[in-house]
Amino acid sequence: MGDVANGTGGERPAARREGAAGDRAHRQNGAEGEHIDGQDEVDSERTLRLFDTDGERAARRDEAVRAAVEQGLLGPGTPVVALLDVTGIRASAGALRRAFDAVTAPGTPVLHALAVKATPLVPVLRLLREAGIGAEVASAGELALARAAGVSPKRTVLDSPAKTPAELREALALGIAVNADNPQELDRIDALVRSATTRSPLGIRVNPQVGGGTIDALSTATATSKFGVALRDEGAREWVVRAYLDRPWLSRLHAHTGSQGMPLSLMTRGITETYELAEEINRRIGRRQIDTIDIGGGLPVNFASEAATPTYEQYARLLAEAVPGLFDGRYGLVTEFGRSLLAKHGTVLARVEYTKSAGGRAIAVTHAGVQVATRTVYAPGAWPLRIAAYDGKGRVKSGPVVVQDVAGPACFAGDLLAEGRALPLFEPGDYAAALDTGAYYFAHHYAYNSLPRPGIYGYAPGEGEMRFAVVRRAQTSEEIVAEAGGVERSGLLGL
Repeated sequence: MGDVANGTGGERPAARREGAAGDRAHRQNGAEGEHIDGQDEVDSERTLRLFDTDGERAARRDEAVRAAVEQGLLGPGTPVVALLDVTGIRASAGALRRAFDAVTAPGTPVLHALAVKATPLVPVLRLLREAGIGAEVASAGELALARAAGVSPKRTVLDSPAKTPAELREALALGIAVNADNPQELDRIDALVRSATTRSPLGIRVNPQVGGGTIDALSTATATSKFGVALRDEGAREWVVRAYLDRPWLSRLHAHTGSQGMPLSLMTRGITETYELAEEINRRIGRRQIDTIDIGGGLPVNFASEAATPTYEQYARLLAEAVPGLFDGRYGLVTEFGRSLLAKHGTVLARVEYTKSAGGRAIAVTHAGVQVATRTVYAPGAWPLRIAAYDGKGRVKSGPVVVQDVAGPACFAGDLLAEGRALPLFEPGDYAAALDTGAYYFAHHYAYNSLPRPGIYGYAPGEGEMRFAVVRRAQTSEEIVAEAGGVERSGLLGL
């Protein structure tokens, strides 16, 4: 296919950093014929052999909870921690790669890039980097995290509806792929590519406007979505075609139609329309200028049970049946999955501090609430969480089930992890586990009541016992004070 990392294979003018660092970045990103799927950076045999089942994942979690209590990772002095299943994360990465390998022509360049916003943790990004997964970033901060994790620029994609000139300059200097969100941003890129050279693959994000899912706030392909160029608006489709006709260095087309609550049929329709647009543009130009299609991510997650459904295999096969030309080797592919890679592999564990009853309803007051499960607390209908009960030694709790609320520590009545759930009756010293929290629940800590960010640990079975590794240490009181302007404590007194 030529050099997909470079789009059409030649250098384009753009702003670039001065000095040796910028030169090194350009050289490392510009290797001719280099695949964008990172085969050189992953032990593919190990990854492809790694399978997992829902039952195995649940058994590892139960063992990890018991071991976390035994090893003192949580207890009266550390009443809330988060756990990440390293084995499960690796298995998900392997399942993603296998699913698309099974439907894609041999030799097709494919980049699977994690949507960093889902779990912006450097050790997780590094783990996935070793499993052959790149990074899709949407801010300077997320780019900094990806670079800290060692994700190479050629395996990084920048998407954002509000990229600043500085962010664009940095991305183009490093050779990072950029998808322009709108005509004004493309004008900015025009100015940059006239000033210097870049090896960044460049494209445009489009919105096929196929409709929304069950969660309005996450529906990115509605008629009025803020993302991309709205293809069904008057004159928009022709503007997109003309943009490619006028810019031979535009080589990618991007759409993201899925997210939680979006049916696979609608996601597939959005990708089909994006592929048809790429075909139209290439016909109009008379050559294969668009050589890579970025299909985004958005595979929904089943939060109702242990089953990890839908699967990457189901989605890839559905896409291959609906739009076979996408996989015949004429186009390189980029995916940007996030929640589906990580959600099932996270657990938030909270100690039950007190139990009480009100209005005949049992209530377990725990140390996890809105600070870690913001979406669940404020929109419980859209983001319900499964809750598991463990006793004070970390063992699965048994006994008669009782309808009860699982409450968090924040000072407002709605701070509930779950309401009216039938669970073994909690007692002080037990642990409530919020399941399927590996994506987004570690991404947007909510500092209400100055509650600290909990520590996060990865776990994996070892010889004779569960092994743990620190992902992020718990936030200290001193760090909370510093973030709250502690250094500037007297700053207002002189006004």
